[in-house]
Amino acid sequence: MKTGLGIVGFLFAAILLVGANAPAEAPVEKYDVVVYGGTSGGVVAAVQAARMGKSVLLIEPGRHLGGLTAGGLGATDIGNKAAIGGLSRDFYRKLGAHYAQSESWNWQKREEFRSRRKGNETEMWTFEPHVAEQTFRDWLAEYKIPVRFEERLDLQNGVNKTDAHIDTIVMESGLRVSADMFIDATYEGDLLAVAGVSYHVGRESNATYGETINGVQTRNAVHHQFVKPVDPYIKPGDPSSGLLPGIPSDGPGQEGAGDRGVQAYCFRMCTTDIPENRVPWTKPDGYDPLDYELLLRNFDAGDHRVPWHPTPMPNRKTDVNNNFAISTDYIGANYDYPDGDYQQRAEIIQAHLDYQKGLMWTLANNPRVPAEIRQEFQTWGLAKDEFVETEHWPHQLYIREARRMISDYVMTENNCLGTRTVDDAVGLAAYTMDSHNIQRYVRDGQVVNEGDVQVGGFSPYPISYRSIRPREAECDNLLAPVALSASHIAYGSIRMEPVFMVLGQSAATAACQAIDQGVSVQKVDYAKLKEKLLADGQVLVWTGPRRKPPIDPSTLPGIVVDDLDAQVTGVWKPSRSVSEFVGTGYRHDQDQRNGEMSAVFRPMIPRSGTYEVRIAYTPNSNRASNVPVVVKSAAGEKTLTLNQRKPPRSGAFHSLGRFEFNAGDSGSVTVSNQGTNGYVVIDAVQWIPVKKQKDEKK
Repeated sequence: MKTGLGIVGFLFAAILLVGANAPAEAPVEKYDVVVYGGTSGGVVAAVQAARMGKSVLLIEPGRHLGGLTAGGLGATDIGNKAAIGGLSRDFYRKLGAHYAQSESWNWQKREEFRSRRKGNETEMWTFEPHVAEQTFRDWLAEYKIPVRFEERLDLQNGVNKTDAHIDTIVMESGLRVSADMFIDATYEGDLLAVAGVSYHVGRESNATYGETINGVQTRNAVHHQFVKPVDPYIKPGDPSSGLLPGIPSDGPGQEGAGDRGVQAYCFRMCTTDIPENRVPWTKPDGYDPLDYELLLRNFDAGDHRVPWHPTPMPNRKTDVNNNFAISTDYIGANYDYPDGDYQQRAEIIQAHLDYQKGLMWTLANNPRVPAEIRQEFQTWGLAKDEFVETEHWPHQLYIREARRMISDYVMTENNCLGTRTVDDAVGLAAYTMDSHNIQRYVRDGQVVNEGDVQVGGFSPYPISYRSIRPREAECDNLLAPVALSASHIAYGSIRMEPVFMVLGQSAATAACQAIDQGVSVQKVDYAKLKEKLLADGQVLVWTGPRRKPPIDPSTLPGIVVDDLDAQVTGVWKPSRSVSEFVGTGYRHDQDQRNGEMSAVFRPMIPRSGTYEVRIAYTPNSNRASNVPVVVKSAAGEKTLTLNQRKPPRSGAFHSLGRFEFNAGDSGSVTVSNQGTNGYVVIDAVQWIPVKKQKDEKK
């Protein structure tokens, strides 16, 4: 994949080199609060500081405000809208007021727009990128907040400290700024890193924080996966010919182990199907057909799913996200981004742009792409009235994760699931623990994706104040509401733009109170902080309905075989829609391909004896009432019929009876959709040893 910077006029902020002729030492500018990073969280932090009467400066390394919120991510990911309050909700109300005006609809009528994210609220959760950015700009102008654009932190000598206290920060241009409090609102965590604050890049092992879905995840990688066998070699069937681009040769690594992998990035394109406002796809300079051979082989193998996820935005536009096995995510190409210097990052951004431009051109033009899919991509193109400065491509790459601070409190999957909680909340998170794919590898001569984990089914949960400020010994006047302290998998839940705005407001409130109290950010009186946050409309406690959390298989007695460990035939679709399920979710047959789908649950029996066999499933009225289940035991095979419309008799499990099993792996339970009359669900099967009663005394 080409990584040069050959696109004339493509004005990525991270590519710009500024301040080459700056003076050796400029005068120091003084503020109460300095916010570094004009992301959505950074803008809100600046607004909150100004509302609390502090002098504030917002420094943005690029030329635009709002980060991803104004960079194409108009399909707001929330998890639960009721968890969002304060200035974050005010932002979406401002968008609602904009779209309530008829003049805001120039490419379609307001009543023609339909969105599953829009209810009867005054807020607008789906929006055009340029509207979002203008809303942020107007907000800053309302409070007369100065913004310094195109000012990048000096990554070598950008922070001057006295002990653990930041005195000044220095930009590449020579700009020197001092403040009582600093807020790092960048996705990358540059200010905290240069300030000497501990951080992590990549995936931690499961053992690090007592988690189950961190680290390498080949078992859980069932989403956005190959569903047809695809040969990974340049010359099909010939390993000596080498692997296709993007497929390393060293394997995925040990299950659950940590690594330097970072979930994939992409551009959230804003497209339209209106010819007058549509820009056609163009082939990038240096286009290499081999970069898309894997995509074409996947089509050749019979996977004819349309590989993108466009969500409708106002004015017949979209927000486009990654979807299926090969799509807009440039898997494995971003590991060096978080710790990279500006030039390295610029090259990685350009490589992502080249990949995605080439992908879209290929999908619209290559004859090996199925005709109906080519037609789909010929119908759509980039919106001509968006991202005008950057050839209609977003000015912000989707940095799904980069550096993550390590503070006194690290948010983990246990917080997400509700098995661990905090009493110093500064906001709520509510989204699924969501990691996009991280790498590809070869298994049994076929290419496989690894790293996509999606585990939900839990209620909104509190985020600790300790997770947005460093350890006191490392820095006493810095807060990080974006690159906060969280494990890889927990960050996958927290990393939503509305939450960054919530945390930005909370960080600014804490910074202002630290100034007023004359203390470090670590010694802010939490009772007073909580009082102010609640007064400003923040939501700190979830009082709504609570979903039953997933059942941890390790807490169950006997032998448990999850659906992820079953031997399956056919493509079973992952889901978490109905509680209560075992592990990370369950799968279903989509009520399709009758007779072609099966799942074999095979236990390793430690000792021969009698076992009660129980099967877990999530009941619903659309389930099959006649699911065939075959139990293979020492006595032979027994066929049963399971009614999945009725709730299991014991919690999530239904007993199939007691059976004799020999030690080893000769026993099994097979579920199929042969002749079924609805959706068939597979979740888990449990074998519980039956204790023999003592002989009665005669």
